[in-house]
Amino acid sequence: MSRASAQFYLVALGSNRRHHLYGQPRSVVGAAMEELAALGTVTDRSSIISTEPLGPAKRRFANAAVLIDSDYDPLAMLAGLQHIEREFGRKNGGQSWGDRVLDLDIVLWSGGSWHDSGLSIPHPHFRERSFVLEPALQLAADWRDPVTGLTLAQIYARLTKPRAVPR
Repeated sequence: MSRASAQFYLVALGSNRRHHLYGQPRSVVGAAMEELAALGTVTDRSSIISTEPLGPAKRRFANAAVLIDSDYDPLAMLAGLQHIEREFGRKNGGQSWGDRVLDLDIVLWSGGSWHDSGLSIPHPHFRERSFVLEPALQLAADWRDPVTGLTLAQIYARLTKPRAVPR
């Protein structure tokens, strides 16, 4: 893996399938948080929350977020995350939004935006996902989205703001 200067990554974790070794999704996410130390220093971790299934997924998800201080560039970090997903039993070509043992996504990184080789940072859908934003707020509420300029707290407030019902 290629090395660059130290960077911070906000990584989202999710699981909604039991693992043969780690057990229920909450334990899978906890074990994955430990494994992420292989990619750098995990400087902070959120609590693990339980969220409703989305799309074709049938089971509730356990979701969390971590901050990682790493020398890896974004493509090397992605390769490392995919390696950990495979170690936890994730198969390539799985159904989008389907059940999974482990899902790891780069949400933001301290270098701003990145678009190359199938990787987009910030994550293209994080602004619409409370299951990503809720844990992320525990760690980095003031981190600004390089695309909108809004903080994570502002993005979450907009997402969860009650909408007026037209009459």
